[in-house]
Amino acid sequence: MSNAKVLQLRSAGVSLVLDCSGPALPSVLHWGADLGPLDEAALADLRTGAGAVQTGNGLDDNKPVAIIPEYSAGWFGLPGLNGHRDGQDFSASFQLTEVAQSGNAVQVTATDPQAGLSLALVIELTDSGLVRAKAELTNTGTSVYTVDQLLLALPVPTEATELFDMTGRHIGERHPQRHAFTQGAHIRDNRRGRTGADATLLLIAGTPGFDFSTGELWAVHTAWSGNHRSYAERGMSGYAVIGGGELLLPGEGRLQPQGSYGTPWIYGSYGIGLDQMSTRFHEYLRARDTHPKTDRPVVLNTWEAVYFDLDLDKLKALADAAAQVGAERFVLDDGWFRGRRDDHAGLGDWYVDEGIWPKGLHPLVDHVTGLGLQFGLWFEPEMVNPDSDLAREHPDWILATGNRMPPTARHQQGLNLGIPEAWNYLLERIDSILTEYDISYIKWDHNRDFVDGGNQLTGTAGIHEQTLGVYRLLDELKRRHPKVEIESCSSGGARVDLAILERTDRVWGSDSNDALERQKIQRYTQLLLPPELIGCHVGPPKAHTTGRTQSLAFRASTALFGHFGIEWDISLASPEEREELAGWVALHKALRPLLHTGRVVRADRGSDDFLLHGVVAQDGSRGVFSAVQVAQSITSDLGRVRLPGLDKDRTYRVSKLATPGPQPRHSAPWWQDGGTVQLNGAALAAVGVQVPAQWPETAVLLEVQAID
Repeated sequence: MSNAKVLQLRSAGVSLVLDCSGPALPSVLHWGADLGPLDEAALADLRTGAGAVQTGNGLDDNKPVAIIPEYSAGWFGLPGLNGHRDGQDFSASFQLTEVAQSGNAVQVTATDPQAGLSLALVIELTDSGLVRAKAELTNTGTSVYTVDQLLLALPVPTEATELFDMTGRHIGERHPQRHAFTQGAHIRDNRRGRTGADATLLLIAGTPGFDFSTGELWAVHTAWSGNHRSYAERGMSGYAVIGGGELLLPGEGRLQPQGSYGTPWIYGSYGIGLDQMSTRFHEYLRARDTHPKTDRPVVLNTWEAVYFDLDLDKLKALADAAAQVGAERFVLDDGWFRGRRDDHAGLGDWYVDEGIWPKGLHPLVDHVTGLGLQFGLWFEPEMVNPDSDLAREHPDWILATGNRMPPTARHQQGLNLGIPEAWNYLLERIDSILTEYDISYIKWDHNRDFVDGGNQLTGTAGIHEQTLGVYRLLDELKRRHPKVEIESCSSGGARVDLAILERTDRVWGSDSNDALERQKIQRYTQLLLPPELIGCHVGPPKAHTTGRTQSLAFRASTALFGHFGIEWDISLASPEEREELAGWVALHKALRPLLHTGRVVRADRGSDDFLLHGVVAQDGSRGVFSAVQVAQSITSDLGRVRLPGLDKDRTYRVSKLATPGPQPRHSAPWWQDGGTVQLNGAALAAVGVQVPAQWPETAVLLEVQAID
């Protein structure tokens, strides 16, 4: 084992101090604000000063909770490892064998010879200040060991007395909620077989009343696209942790001798306010080698334009209209493959339907690419309709228990990617289509939760293998077609996590293109993901999902702050609508370099009738803000609106950003006739500026430019 006792990792204003003195598993002595460089003596004193209190009715040797909390060490909360060997070895007690540090990464190995287990831990502090950790458990015994649960936990201090997480539903993802962080466990389990529309992207513990700019907070994200658990727990002892891991179904963790199980990465972010916590995730994602490096093409997706009515002439006209308004990518959605006239049949039969396309997709692809647009295609590979040739030929490939079929959802079942033949079939079919056609983009959908998700051939649960199968399939397709971008769509935003984003290039934020719903969906999805990774489309005037009618200006200004697209039959739009839409497309392209690289900032107003959000350049030189009236205000004007995130010592010129379409009904005096306000960043953050009074469901844009 390394001679190091206490290790300090530092990055981007964050310190992580690990007690690796052994013999037990490492514990976190500090995760939070940077402590500055501490020498060996100071770190030893930090360990002494942070030691556990020996209470009158407690253990004689009380210890801080480890990164994998152990029942054997006296942790009475949720154990990190739950497992057994046919009832025996139910409680592990790991002893450190090696600790190795390389920069801001620490690798730890530990063993429990009596239980026949070894453990490898990786703990890192990224350049953006994120903590991330994962573990791999190996069965070194001579009989089967069953892992029921392997969770990682990070401690949070006593001051963190409030919890923030998210919930939601189809077409209503990312609704925030707050709770008191009292004694006991707050558990967010997901058993849907995918990340879930109701899953919390982040579980956050913080000081009372923390908001976007104030309060200390500690957040955790479980990077796994299948069943998973995120939790926060405060024990009687006073220790509190937040953590997570995969939620294994019974039997999914059976390890043969020398077999291993690896956890997903668990990410932690510390910050002062939600914006700083969020920025750490954005900077981490943007620094990846796989992060999109080119301008995000403006998309036109055909779904809400034509649904299943795939007429070649109609689609060509739609592509022509898309090119005229400035779109750069045309995506053919559902309905192009054999037997697919509606959503009752055809899933699984991934062959171009000869009845609709006697010459294949070539006439449409050639027309689209001839216009200078990229061509994209919709797939839902993990699903199968019972009414399909594939299901009739291979009914045993359906995810099921083996003695009954699960209830259908959207007239479909899951296709078991844990069966090699099924996996190979999908790879061959998708690969052949990507090889035959000039396809730049896949919209990869996943439209149902899994019930009774098992392997019929073995009678065992199959969600763990299903999730790994999806990852392997995406990885292999990316290897064969490295220039093809892939979107993670799952009934909208039901598969949004950092593991799926290791393999895809954006997520679909929601199946709702209602701009009012999208304001909050995008606001809270952006706590984890930067704007360029979130698909945001201009829908038709009447929202498909809510029936609301909204102005083009509101729909477009909402979609502006993401990966911009269009999902509307603009071939039927009026000349005036097309002209206005073209103006919004041009505006997005002009702002795209800022929107897709800058820091996302949000203001706290304390009421639900108004939202303010923006993006500020990394060097603080400029910014663009959206002032959104989501509902009728109870006052005649809003008062001054603060603009956060600017350099407090620089002077800025604030002006109205010219946008297509109608203008606000009442304007602030400085807003008239191209007026401006010049103030330093400190004044804009503390005092702000007046914005025009607006109708509900409207927005105005402000441009901020440094002038010093």
